[in-house]
Amino acid sequence: MSHTPNTCPLCLEAGGLLVHQTPQWRLIRVLDDANFPAFYRLIWQGPGTHIAEFSALSQAERSACMEAVATVERVLLEQLRPTKINLASLGNMVPHLHWHVIARFDWDSHFPNPVWGAAQREVAGGAEARLALPLAELDRLLAAAFKS
Repeated sequence: MSHTPNTCPLCLEAGGLLVHQTPQWRLIRVLDDANFPAFYRLIWQGPGTHIAEFSALSQAERSACMEAVATVERVLLEQLRPTKINLASLGNMVPHLHWHVIARFDWDSHFPNPVWGAAQREVAGGAEARLALPLAELDRLLAAAFKS
C-alpha cells in the first residue's frame, strides 16, 4: 500500500487524541480500540514530513525520535506499572514513520498475544477502568515529561 502526503492518513489527520507536539513529532493516544486504552503513537512530522523509513532520518533526528519513544515508555512504566510495554514500528498499512507504544497487562484481552492478534479473554468492567489513573491524567503527565 503506497501513500503520498496527499493520501497518507498520518499526514492528513492527527491520528488520535493529540497529547503533545513538537516541530519533529506528535504524540497521540489511539482512540479506536477500547481493549488497549494506554495505546500511544509517536508520529514523525519533521522536515520532509512524509518519511516511511527510520533510516531516512538524520542521526540527530533518529536520536530525538528514540528519546521521545523512551520518554513515553518511561512514563507509562512509572504511572501504570504494566506487565510489559510493546514497541512497534511496522508501517505496512500506513508507510509513514510512526512508533506504537502500548502498555500491556497480564489481564488485557489479548495478553500475551500481540494487540493485533486474537483476543484471549474478556476484561470485566473494561480495560480503562483497570488502569492505575485516568487517561486524561496520564496524557497530562506524558505532555509534562516533554516540557521538563
